[in-house]
Amino acid sequence: MKNIILTITLAFVVNLSHAGEGMWLPLFLKSLNEAEMQELGMKITAEDIYSVNKGSLKDAIVHFGGGCTSEIISSSGLLLTNHHCGYGQIQSHSTLENNYLKNGYWAMNQSEELRNEGLTATIINEIVDISLEALKGTTAKMSVKERQSIIDLNLEVIKENLIKADYQDIIIKPFYNGNQYFAFLTTTYRDIRLVGAPPESIGKFGADTDNWVWPRHTGDFSLFRIYAGPDNLPADPSPENKPYQPKHFLPISLDGVQEGDFTLVFGFPGRTQEYLPSPAVEEIVESLNPAKIAIREKALNIIDKYMRADEGTRIQYASKFARIANYWKKWIGESTGLKKTKGVEKKKRFEKEFMSMLPRDSKHRDILPEFEKLYEQRAPYAYVRDYYSEVTSRNIELMRIAGIMGRLESTYLENGEEGYNNFKGRVVNYLNGFYKDYNPTIDKEVFAALTEMYASNVDHKFTPGSLESSPQMQVSYKGLAANLYEGTAFADKDKTMAILNLPPAEAIERMKADPLYQLSNEWKIIYDKEVAAPYNALNYQIDSLQRIYMAALMETFPDKRFYPDANSTIRVTYGQVAGYSPTDAVTYGPVSYLDGVMEKYKPGDYEFDVSDKLIELYENADYGDYADKDNGKMPVCFIGTNHTTGGNSGSPAIDANGNLIGLNFDRAWEGTMSDINYDPSICRNIMTDVRYILFVVDKFAGASHLIDEMKLVHPKKVNTTVSKKNVKQSRKMKRKMLKAPSK
Repeated sequence: MKNIILTITLAFVVNLSHAGEGMWLPLFLKSLNEAEMQELGMKITAEDIYSVNKGSLKDAIVHFGGGCTSEIISSSGLLLTNHHCGYGQIQSHSTLENNYLKNGYWAMNQSEELRNEGLTATIINEIVDISLEALKGTTAKMSVKERQSIIDLNLEVIKENLIKADYQDIIIKPFYNGNQYFAFLTTTYRDIRLVGAPPESIGKFGADTDNWVWPRHTGDFSLFRIYAGPDNLPADPSPENKPYQPKHFLPISLDGVQEGDFTLVFGFPGRTQEYLPSPAVEEIVESLNPAKIAIREKALNIIDKYMRADEGTRIQYASKFARIANYWKKWIGESTGLKKTKGVEKKKRFEKEFMSMLPRDSKHRDILPEFEKLYEQRAPYAYVRDYYSEVTSRNIELMRIAGIMGRLESTYLENGEEGYNNFKGRVVNYLNGFYKDYNPTIDKEVFAALTEMYASNVDHKFTPGSLESSPQMQVSYKGLAANLYEGTAFADKDKTMAILNLPPAEAIERMKADPLYQLSNEWKIIYDKEVAAPYNALNYQIDSLQRIYMAALMETFPDKRFYPDANSTIRVTYGQVAGYSPTDAVTYGPVSYLDGVMEKYKPGDYEFDVSDKLIELYENADYGDYADKDNGKMPVCFIGTNHTTGGNSGSPAIDANGNLIGLNFDRAWEGTMSDINYDPSICRNIMTDVRYILFVVDKFAGASHLIDEMKLVHPKKVNTTVSKKNVKQSRKMKRKMLKAPSK
């Protein structure tokens, strides 16, 4: 085990043809990556990126709400993240009268900045390699259960012995499928306020049509601020709190990007599976993704119909629609990319090489045949598992509520009234938000469509009796939906709350009599027994084998760098600004411009509408100091070879000198398979150019007081700060020189 850890942390071979691949722990950049990064053009050091002795880039990188990344861009705790990361907060403050989604929102002073209940911002203070202590006492001969029991006991001791302040937390995560462990010392701030957001016509321009697509023309950003107590430490939301003063914030470059420029993306990528064996990848492409894509496509078509017909419904369902559509389109691109780059064949070639390197008597020779057997056995359960999850938890909203009520019943049976009442408080809070954005008419139509799909595509032994259909018994799914939604209390907030206000025993009896609850319960009993139980047993064996396989790979290829899979911990990925060719005779440049926004403009269309103010600024070429210096155009987005995934939304794109140049928000569609198979030929991350962000804040929104907070620099000329006075003088001179383009 000691040898494995040393292999992970020390050995590497530089391969510039694959520069861009990898999500690296900043703790080891000095030993693993610094030389390659500097060959690619980086001018700062690994110590400038991650340090516990001085302020470094890591002190400006913030885990936003636990799901996205953000970065601090001023000495007053100003946070920049994606519009889609702040979308839920923007929506929560929106009404038909004050529609901040449609019109945008800009706080013109700090007193107008809006509080967001439950929103957090977490900063990493230090990363500690605890692998030797965590794995102490484990042996190769132990069963998985025995091994994990020892590790769990070790982690308890480690957590108790790590020194931390009262306001700090410790997060411990496994890496390399449990072959290594790291502890993260963190500080979480709880008073985060909305500062500014562009209208959807900028922040969500292109919406779902352009999602995962290049060229992109989206100003996907929003601004928040961290507030702290008088000691600059975390505090509950209060009018007495002050803007947080960071150890480091990111200066902003006005020089823009060119093909080949170094790019560093710093953030909290969610989940990747780079070391899956070939049968797992084959299952994803041939079975699991097609099923999930079809289910979500059906649901999205129904929701889209209602959103286009009514503005109130569009506001209600905007966030939900985007959430459903996001992975629907991602899965399509992932499957397409895996097929195009022959991802399964690539895995098989690597596995063949792995087998050829093993001695004849190696204990690892059985790993790949065992994978084949286990994945074949698990396949039918994995298919139904995804179908059940998509239908009952992710797309039919009332089925999700029925499931929550089932958990309430279980809590009552296991923990009595006290446990029930504690959980009920959380449920009531959730339901208050749920019903605000719920339309039973839409949900009923989705229910009818998806239950019919389930009954048609899933073996009848995994299907509740009321959903089964045969030539002798034709089920009317619309009729079934109508009866259930008319008879259930859960379609109505007042009726649901009335049940929850009853004494626990009586409330449980009322739930159990509800027809939708009865269907949900019947379905869950079948699923738990016939699907979850065998799936979990087989998956437990697969996960255990994956850990052994990961260790075997590192042992067999000692000169290969193995970066850990993403697991929502802080990572660095680096690459270069680069275009690409997705298909024959098609080549994409690396930068998009405001011209492309106007080319896509469709008056009145909720995806491609453009405001009169933006049109006016474009026609007058009134770009301030933010236009491209070479061609005079207003840049909007650019792409690079950085290896990113979900969770990197809102991550800063940083230049060779440590300055902010863009805001990561997406990946090119053909390369979304980078979670499983990174390929430098088509894997591209998409970033909003920071100059477009500044242009929107300043020229479009008139919020120049926010620009005053920032440190603007020209690193490609002289690494110096641009004063506000100089910016204004530059604009004045430019206005005299520019002529509006003829129309």
